[in-house]
Amino acid sequence: MSRKNLLLSLTERKLTAVNSPAEQPAESTLTPAMERNRNRGAFGAITRSIDELAEKAQAVKEFEAKLLEGATVVELDPEQIDVSFVADRIEEDEAAFKELVAAIRERGQDSPIMVRPHPHQHDRYMTVFGHRRLRAARALGRKVRAVIKSLDDREHVIAQGQENSARADLSFIEKAMFAARLEARGYEREVIMSALSVDKTVVSKMISVTKDIPDDIISAIGPARNSGRDKWYKVAIKLRSDEVLEKARGLIGSPDFLSLDSDTRLEFLDTGLDKSSAPKRKETVRAAVWRPSDGKVAVATKAGRTSYTLELTEKDAKLFGTWLAGNLESLYEAFRKANS
Repeated sequence: MSRKNLLLSLTERKLTAVNSPAEQPAESTLTPAMERNRNRGAFGAITRSIDELAEKAQAVKEFEAKLLEGATVVELDPEQIDVSFVADRIEEDEAAFKELVAAIRERGQDSPIMVRPHPHQHDRYMTVFGHRRLRAARALGRKVRAVIKSLDDREHVIAQGQENSARADLSFIEKAMFAARLEARGYEREVIMSALSVDKTVVSKMISVTKDIPDDIISAIGPARNSGRDKWYKVAIKLRSDEVLEKARGLIGSPDFLSLDSDTRLEFLDTGLDKSSAPKRKETVRAAVWRPSDGKVAVATKAGRTSYTLELTEKDAKLFGTWLAGNLESLYEAFRKANS
């Protein structure tokens, strides 16, 4: 397949929403596995999960096979290969990686990775997709099976994004961060749309989330693989206030937050911001009124938690108030002596 036509099928794929069930078309979008098992109760839920994972794995294999069709598979030294110039994950799932290492140790590497000649270094390569397989080969001390394609940066990010979309194991926020990184590098929205198979509206919302939620907070939460766009967007809106943002940074440093998994951290932060933004209860106020025997002035006193207010009324209110203001120094000195 020529380089010109290499990614033609990718850029023509239908653009969809990301992790946003409410925006899906009215007609059924269920996969065959979901259709088969949606009415089977608890057992169906287990079967559904297994079937869906199998379908995702098969979809990835078919996608990669189409992209690598007719290419020669070679074996490369993992130390000659660098990671992609744009990251697409927040953190690695170590349990899943260990399973991959065990599988490759036992059965070998089933599917080759894709690399391109390094754009800046001779005799080196850059990973387009297959980072986990590359890392596993490095951990096992063996060569990695790979296909070498001459791609420019634009073709690289589209292939990388499309392969991850087919794999369906990137969370919403990881895809949003990937989109933001591409935009920061100057890529047009059309390229980002093609890379992630989403429409222009979804790309805009994804990038807006990353602008409203600072990187340090996203990093603290993690990938939240089971949380969709709506939950992240809800938190993003709350963090548009500097005061709420300060409270969020306090929450992510708390022991309760740090003890949770990624999805629960996002929920914890969302709930915590709701509590912290609730209106404060008014201070309890005690009120009393003092009057002299002649009744020419009335002094209402109000004691709050950290304040004390005097309100003067009646005929001599102004005169008495003026006298008080002019004698505050001597009055305060008398107070200090009385309380020493």
